[in-house]
Amino acid sequence: MRMSHDEEENNFSLSKFESMLKTNKVFFFDSEEFEEIILHYMDTGRMNLAKKALKLGLEQHPKSTGLKLVQVETLIYEDKLDIAEKLLNELYAIEPHNEEIYIQKANIYSKRDQHEEAIETLKIALKYTDDAADVYSMIGMEYLFNDELEKAKEFFIRCLSEDTEDYSALYNVVYCFDFLDQNGEAIIYLNSFIDKNPYSEVAWHQLGRQYYAVKNFEKAVWAFDYATLIDETFLGAYLEKAKALEKLKKYEEAIACYAITMELDDATSFVFLRVGKCYEKIDNIEFALQYYLKTVHEDPLLDKGWIAITDFYIRQKNYQKALYYVNKAIGIDGENNMYWKRFGAINQALNLHEEAELGYRKAFETGDINLDTFVLWSDTLQFLGEYDSAIEILLQSSELFPDNYEIEYRLAGLNYMVKQVKKGNFHLNNALRLNFANHTFFKENFPTIWEKKSVQNQIIKYRE
Repeated sequence: MRMSHDEEENNFSLSKFESMLKTNKVFFFDSEEFEEIILHYMDTGRMNLAKKALKLGLEQHPKSTGLKLVQVETLIYEDKLDIAEKLLNELYAIEPHNEEIYIQKANIYSKRDQHEEAIETLKIALKYTDDAADVYSMIGMEYLFNDELEKAKEFFIRCLSEDTEDYSALYNVVYCFDFLDQNGEAIIYLNSFIDKNPYSEVAWHQLGRQYYAVKNFEKAVWAFDYATLIDETFLGAYLEKAKALEKLKKYEEAIACYAITMELDDATSFVFLRVGKCYEKIDNIEFALQYYLKTVHEDPLLDKGWIAITDFYIRQKNYQKALYYVNKAIGIDGENNMYWKRFGAINQALNLHEEAELGYRKAFETGDINLDTFVLWSDTLQFLGEYDSAIEILLQSSELFPDNYEIEYRLAGLNYMVKQVKKGNFHLNNALRLNFANHTFFKENFPTIWEKKSVQNQIIKYRE
């Protein structure tokens, strides 16, 4: 791709400046060249070179307003706001209609978290600027900083009406729509934007994301298709399209789409995982396993990869293999409750109840407070004859899940088993009150207790 005339000139100026630094000769540059050189070094984070160029520039052009404004920019960059403000006030006395003075003044306000003042100052800059789009975008950012999303959105839209290729403004306006849960409005706006700019691959991509968010997956695929037609190397659009195809259960098409992303760039663990899931959905077990193994090889810390392999073997009822992989996962991250929960379930399936109890206990200790974990843990303790421990676990869970009839039926049965009849009656009454329709749950879990006359009397009372 050929460089523009301006780019060639900038490159020549930079080469000439760096040559001058090496040879200690002093070359002449006009003030605009110095501005470009300084801003280039600032943009690339080389502040030492930016300062050298600024010093030399001001020596050669001591009255240049442009260079003094660049000096203000360097001072703001270094948080020397008071000095920058003083210099700006001097420049304002000379050129009160210079838009850049207001823009830099707004930057100082913004750095001081005075966003309202920054906005008002930028609105003055609008009167003098030839680049309204840039100022609109800056106002939008200040409203964002101030958490005024509706106003921010309005100014990003104004920016895009002036400059349709300002992609940061386009991303920001979509961010506002997303934050405000306005997916429908975002779709309307993006469609109108595309009507005027049909070759904007970024707009098509963002439109696809909005359709995906409202679960219109056919339209999402349609939009992503246009994004990839305009830019055949648009990796993000291929990824999003593949995810939408998965939602439509078009797994083979999704695999083909993921394959394109692997051609465009090094495959990520996420892509390997998704391809594995797709192959499993179409019952290609061999390929599914291959891709799950690639997932954990690519990123051993990705818990979703280890969970995918473990669950794969659980579905195959190959519990020994499932146990092997969950143990490997625990070896890498012993604080992951999802691993421990599976460790518990697999050992339960293998009738290794003490190990199962350890798994559920460790799952709880590492942060799992799901109802089913409490239930599985208490059932395992019940099987091991540790009724008091099971009661203790269920009482903890009842604090998190009050009025859950399954917990109450279990607490009733277990209290009867440890001869705590009053407590048993209390919890059975609770359970029957909460859900009489499922009272046979009690019979299935505590068949011997069910036969007791006192239990039957309570059930008859509730039936009547």
